[in-house]
Amino acid sequence: MFTFSEAIENSTFIMKIKNNKTYLPRDISWMYFNRRILQEACKENVPLLERMSFLGIYSNNLDEFFRVRVASQNRIAECEDKEARQNRLEALDILKEITKLNSEYAKDFELAVREITQKLKENNIYLVKEDELDEEQLQFIYNFYQQNLNGRVIPVWYSAIKQMNVENDENIYLAVKMHREGAGKRPASEYAFLELPVSICGRFVRLPDKGEKRYLMYLDDVIRCCLPYIFCGQHYTDFEAYSFKFTRDAEMEIDNDLRNGMLQKISKGVKSRKRGEPLRVLYDAMMPKALLKQVLNALYLDKLDTVLAGGRYHNHKDFMKFPDCGRSDLKYPAWTPILKKELSGSESILQLIREKDRFIHVPYHSFDSYIRVLQEAAISKEVKSIKTTLYRLAKDSKVVKALIGAARNGKKVTVVIELLARFDEASNINWSKRMQDAGIHVIFGVEGLKVHSKITHIAMKSGADIACISTGNFHEGNARTYTDYMLMTASRPVVRDVNAVFDFIERPYSMTRFKELLVSPNEMKNKFLRLINEEIKNKEAGKPAYIRIKINHITDVYMVKKLYEAAERGVPVDLLVRGNCSLYTKLPELNGNLRITGIIDRYLEHSRIFIFAAGGEEKIFIGSADWMPRNLDNRIEVVTPVYDPDVKEDLKRVVDYGLHDTLQGRIVDGKGTNAFPEVAETGYFRSQEALYQYYLAKETNVDKQNNHEE
Repeated sequence: MFTFSEAIENSTFIMKIKNNKTYLPRDISWMYFNRRILQEACKENVPLLERMSFLGIYSNNLDEFFRVRVASQNRIAECEDKEARQNRLEALDILKEITKLNSEYAKDFELAVREITQKLKENNIYLVKEDELDEEQLQFIYNFYQQNLNGRVIPVWYSAIKQMNVENDENIYLAVKMHREGAGKRPASEYAFLELPVSICGRFVRLPDKGEKRYLMYLDDVIRCCLPYIFCGQHYTDFEAYSFKFTRDAEMEIDNDLRNGMLQKISKGVKSRKRGEPLRVLYDAMMPKALLKQVLNALYLDKLDTVLAGGRYHNHKDFMKFPDCGRSDLKYPAWTPILKKELSGSESILQLIREKDRFIHVPYHSFDSYIRVLQEAAISKEVKSIKTTLYRLAKDSKVVKALIGAARNGKKVTVVIELLARFDEASNINWSKRMQDAGIHVIFGVEGLKVHSKITHIAMKSGADIACISTGNFHEGNARTYTDYMLMTASRPVVRDVNAVFDFIERPYSMTRFKELLVSPNEMKNKFLRLINEEIKNKEAGKPAYIRIKINHITDVYMVKKLYEAAERGVPVDLLVRGNCSLYTKLPELNGNLRITGIIDRYLEHSRIFIFAAGGEEKIFIGSADWMPRNLDNRIEVVTPVYDPDVKEDLKRVVDYGLHDTLQGRIVDGKGTNAFPEVAETGYFRSQEALYQYYLAKETNVDKQNNHEE
């Protein structure tokens, strides 16, 4: 067995782990995860409009996956350097499997769209096509075109371009074939494409209601109706329009399991692919071959790219914004975020944190409690400085407004903002300028180390300082849909370490030692490996031993191997993994000791919680890090121990509920079956609903107790 230090030195270690068929490639695992979202869209017990939303999430996820991960595998597969041969073969195998799974899942997706569309009809919501309109609806569409679309839809002739190198892959396109009767010397048929102005008009146009019936129309079909107006004066007699979309290569993202030298070889060896080139095309299967040829020729694809025939409509990410038509009964019932009584009174919240560790678990609890911490710190004369990390920010961020207020009140405010937060780069740059203008000291991350930690430090003029450590972004929008846990503490050793993280960010790669926190890239991986080793030793010594973890992704080969070792040596390992998971659970040598559940529900599972038996004296941690190479080796991440008994009990409850979820949980076995767990005699158990009801009842009891005391 390799020790960690030996493994680092052994350049073949990772390949050996992957080649022994006990490591599921990250990208195949991701396909299995996204299929769980598609399965949610197919469940009859999920409200109809929520099923539409899950279809949109599935589609949006797939777009991002092709932009980044498939693009990276393509680059590796195209590398002709002899030393990269093994990596090239592995990438080719992965791409082959992705293509197979994508084709299989696409059929399920189209079937789900048809089924849900039919269910909408049964609920008096009709998606009508251009040939299904009556005269009144047709006139409405013509008026809509004149008021909203005229001048916003400009066709481009295929004969006028060589390559679609400036077109936006976020949108949807129509490829148009026009025919002219009696053309004489002029071509009988011509071809053009046009981009749908979805960002301006939305993807779905609502037509006038008729009694209880609601009518909607794809923008695609609105444009089809109006093609004679768009091509006015050209004397065409017939029009055909077919939708297509494409996905571009966004960037190179290769796991840290390739040595630096290999990374350089691949980057230099790939000459045919450049950033931004199309790598996936979806098109209407009814598109004539001559028109399809025009589309594909303009996209300059190669043999590794994906070309997939589909249905009449694409870019189904727009389902996430499908109009509800006033039918709230077809959506999940509202779960209003709970404002914890202990954090919402007139008493100083900073003083409450000094007295005892506090927590919020969003979106069950309101994120406003954290906003209140910042607001009080911004105006308190006892506060001298605030430091925080920002990875993603809400559009109208209350967090930033509070920090700006603090700076205007004379506090020394330091913000570490990550400019490389994928797809949020422009937003973060704009916020950075606003904060700098307000006098905030803005640090733009660390070169070579993305700052992904979620920490806040509040320094007081006297007494204990305060720290907030979260599993997710300080983002009001995310806090309404992502399950994240935040610890608010005045524990001096922990707070001291949090402050030291900010010093480390300003002096990266320094040999900073942290007594309490697990911080990457310094010692987090080593400390997690030691914690697992302790469980193995305790099991052999007859002491309590188990590992229970809630996390987003596990793909780091060292962590995978160590979890296998723990299970093989008899340690019960129970994992809640939302996304990528490179473990197989049915290996005979594990003796059933490794069990993994993935939960897909109304909220995105996002918190990271780590529980170790530690011989009967449980050690519990929360933080920002998944067990992926990027998190453990190439990012600044923070995981904190939790000491408060009440917080520890709540964290154990969160993990326990998740492990027993039989309604929204799936068995993650490395095979992609995504089977549902067995249902207990007491019936289905839904962890998110149970947690919300528990927190709601707890606050209700607080109210009753307060009224009784009054």
